[in-house]
This record gives sequence, C-alpha cells and structure tokens, in this order.
Amino acid sequence: MSRVVGIDPGTKSFDFFGLADDCDEIILDVSMPTSRIGADPESVIDLLKDVCPDLIVGPSGYGVPVKNIRDITPTDIFLMSLVLRDDKKSILGMRRLIEILGKHSLPVCFIPGVIHLPTVPSFRKINRIDMGTPDKLCSCALAIRDQATRRRIDYDQTSLILLEIGFAHTAAIAVDAGAVVDGIGGSSGGIGFLSMGAMDSELAYLLRGFPKEFMTGRGARTLAGSENVIAPEEIAHNSDVWLALMDGAVRNVLALTAATVPDEILLSGRLSKIPELQAELTRRLATVAPVRPVEGFRGVKIAKESAQGAALIASGLAHGRYKNLVATMRIGDACGTVLDYVPSKYVNLTDFIDTG
Repeated sequence: MSRVVGIDPGTKSFDFFGLADDCDEIILDVSMPTSRIGADPESVIDLLKDVCPDLIVGPSGYGVPVKNIRDITPTDIFLMSLVLRDDKKSILGMRRLIEILGKHSLPVCFIPGVIHLPTVPSFRKINRIDMGTPDKLCSCALAIRDQATRRRIDYDQTSLILLEIGFAHTAAIAVDAGAVVDGIGGSSGGIGFLSMGAMDSELAYLLRGFPKEFMTGRGARTLAGSENVIAPEEIAHNSDVWLALMDGAVRNVLALTAATVPDEILLSGRLSKIPELQAELTRRLATVAPVRPVEGFRGVKIAKESAQGAALIASGLAHGRYKNLVATMRIGDACGTVLDYVPSKYVNLTDFIDTG
C-alpha cells in the first residue's frame, strides 16, 4: 500500500489530496488560500507530515521530467517558473516553498507537462512552450481513470479530450489510446477567467517587453470591467465576455480534433461546475462527442480534479495501485525541457538563470 499526496497549486487556492491507494481511502482533502501559503509556506508542513506520505507530487509549474526534490537545481526552478531573474517577487513564492519542503525532508517529486511527454509528436511541439502544465496533466490522469473505470476498459483503450476551465486559465488535452497526443495550454489557447490566453504575435511585437502579470490579466474578469468584484458565476450575464470565454473553450477542443477523434469530452476546473457554462458547452460540442464532467474519487468534498490526479500520479510513481495508468501515459519517460522547441538564438538558458 502506498500513502500518496497530490498538490494542486491553483491561482486562488492550493488543494491537497491524499490517498491510501490500496483501497482508494481518502486520507487528506484540504484547501488553503494561495495567499496564505505565499505568506507562510511553513503552514503546509504539519498538514503533509500528519498523513505520513510515501510520495508527494509537488507544485511543478511548467514542469520537468520526474525529479526528486533533493535533485532540484536553480535551472529546474527557472524552467518550472519561467520567471526572469530580475523579477524576484514572482519567483519568490515557488522557490521558498521548494526550499521549505526540502528542508523538512518530505518525499516530494516534481513532474512533467505535456510538452515533455514522448507520446506527443515532436512536430506538434515546434515553437511551443505551454501545451498543458503539470496540473493540467494531473487533471487528465483523473479523466483517464474516470473513463476507464466507468466504461470498464483498460487505460490504453481510453479516448477523450479534457477541457479544463479553471479560475485563471482555459486549457485542453487530447488523449488517444490512453496517451496524451496534443495539448493547448492556458497561455496558448482561448481566454480564461483571469488569463488572456494566446497573444497575437503582432501584439507581442508592439508591446516589446511586458511583465508576467500582463499575460495573467486581460481575461474575462478584466474584460467585464470589474477586476475585483465580478464572480465567475456572473460571467453568463455579460454577453460579449461570455461569448468570448465559450468560443475560446470550444475552439480549443475543435483544434485538438486534428490530433484525435474523441469518444468523450470531459470537463474539469472550477468554472466547469457553473450550470450555464456546462450546458452551453454540452450544446455546442455535441456534434464532436458527448460532454460530461470528470468524476473524481467517491467521497471527495474539497480537492479539485488536479490535486486528485496528482495523487494518482504519485501512486503510479510509487509503484502503487495506479502504476499502470502512469505507465500508459509514459510519464516516467518524459524528457527534455519546456524550451527545447523554441529558437535557442533568442531563448538561451544561460541568459536567464540566477545561480546565486
């Protein structure tokens, strides 16, 4: 039996989900505000130690091939954060949390994103960085388990597109024969609630340099004209913003049908629970495949799909109950970096890494 924990580093909250995987017993189901963890990373230590985990899948940013926390380098931290070295404020939270998890000798590992997977053809990776971050890959693992369990099929018989509409980003991942074959990340597809999604390259040229915050802004909430007040549930009452959010999500799915013809489209993420949004996506995508929400573990009350999926991956990496799922997805075979498919003339690691 493995006791495993998955962490979902969300924009609004960090979710922690733990399993005793021999019987899928839930041993941890907690959420903490991201702002609290940013201010006091030590607050998570007792929470994690109390469940005596064999393995924890930690917050992996943009991802690295599977790696133990004790082997993490400054290069890895940059590759997970993609924050320039003069932007100390943005990187501080991730660096502090990694340092604290390591200081307490917790059994933490970090995992890849979609672009690291060998099951995604290299031609689809050209000029790409964000094809789906590790937290989206975790949600995808849960979706594969859901379809396989519900249909009573093997993992390598699953076929789906996961559409995740979270508090910040909208993303989608295509699965064929249980393996990820393509993906559209939150910074390369339709707009999200907070995130602007893909940027026109002509706009990027005109902006010259711009801060990271620009990418994570200009989403539906900003376009609705009220950055601090409007809730996700209110988006349906703003016609232009609602249509932009829906259109972006639908386009993500339709783009991925070039890579696979899915048996189902599965929905995850905080905003996917909004009834109007779920109904509209079901209607608009009905010609592609049946649409339904991802079903997580029975009895879960708090943790979102990504934290549950992270625990699944931890189980597989610990050679527990879900080792076949992780093997089918070939997560352990991930390799390379998120920068391997962009021109090294313009993006060179040595120009970005602070080794101090």
